[in-house]
Amino acid sequence: MKKNQAALTMAAASLALLVTSGCATGPERKPGDPFEPTNRVIFQFNDKLDTYIAQPIAKGYQKVTPQPLRQAITNFFSNLGDADNFANNLLQLKITDAVQDLMRIAMNTTFGLGGLIDFATAAGLPKHHQDFGLTMGHYGIPAGPYLVLPLFGPSSVRDGIGMGVDVKFNVINYFEPAVRNPMYLAQFVSARSDLLGATDLLKQAALDPYSFVRDAYRQQRESLIRGSQGNNAPLPDYGEPGESGGAAKPNDNGLPNYDDPDAPGGAGTTGGVAGSGASTNGLPNYDDPGDVSAAGAAPAASGAAATAAGAAGAGAGAAAAAGTAGAEAAAVAASAPATASAPVAASAAAPASGVTAEPAKPASAP
Repeated sequence: MKKNQAALTMAAASLALLVTSGCATGPERKPGDPFEPTNRVIFQFNDKLDTYIAQPIAKGYQKVTPQPLRQAITNFFSNLGDADNFANNLLQLKITDAVQDLMRIAMNTTFGLGGLIDFATAAGLPKHHQDFGLTMGHYGIPAGPYLVLPLFGPSSVRDGIGMGVDVKFNVINYFEPAVRNPMYLAQFVSARSDLLGATDLLKQAALDPYSFVRDAYRQQRESLIRGSQGNNAPLPDYGEPGESGGAAKPNDNGLPNYDDPDAPGGAGTTGGVAGSGASTNGLPNYDDPGDVSAAGAAPAASGAAATAAGAAGAGAGAAAAAGTAGAEAAAVAASAPATASAPVAASAAAPASGVTAEPAKPASAP
């Protein structure tokens, strides 16, 4: 209790110091941060404290503690924090989230050995992050000027007040001092160890760490207040602009139809000219209209047409392109002699097309 009172006293003293220094606001002061000079001094103090004390302790803890044990400790304190999330979701009248928080506490405490194992997340219960500052923001209370509190880091007038209320929701606060103080220390070291990677990224990416942390903090708080109130809108329709309704009409095989509307009969239709009709397997027919065997054959694919195409010298590949229906017809086409004469090919194609073809006469020499 004395530790919490000392922390709140320090926060109140810092707030009073910032308020008294607000009269020295300069012309280049950023909106929302009228206490920037004092905030920067406290930020530098916190940074030095973190660099020379907190980070070495966190790195030592990370080095001597196995990763599964570190994860179990993180889960334990996360489970205790769900009580704060439950209370604030209840105050915001988010009944679904509050029930999920309560179910998380019950499941992780019962089946997770007091919260050491996070069964709730694996079961599909999401983790919420709420505090009393967000609760006040949910009801329209503005954040006020940006503040940097000693030891506690970035905050605001609203969040600083909410921090004092969150102490009452913290389960650790109700333990005996002999248990409470070591647990506060362990919670701080565990949380600092989890953020070591973020610290390295901040130093590498930010030219001005103070401005970066300030802007990121304020954007995150606004996102947490507004994000849970919006619903996910359906994705827009990115169909073909030429089709009515904006979407491409599906084909028989379930795929979009990208036929050329200017083509006679339309590509992929059975009523088109030879070479543009659809084969029996539902795919477009890409035969060469100038090929004699393809022009003499009927548009509908059959075993006889495949045999005629193979006899004309096209081989098994041309028979498959002409719309061979099965492996048996392909085998017949492959076995046909490649040196068959044109009269034989014409006579073989005639029954399939239903047209009597005259035998080709050999051309006489000039």
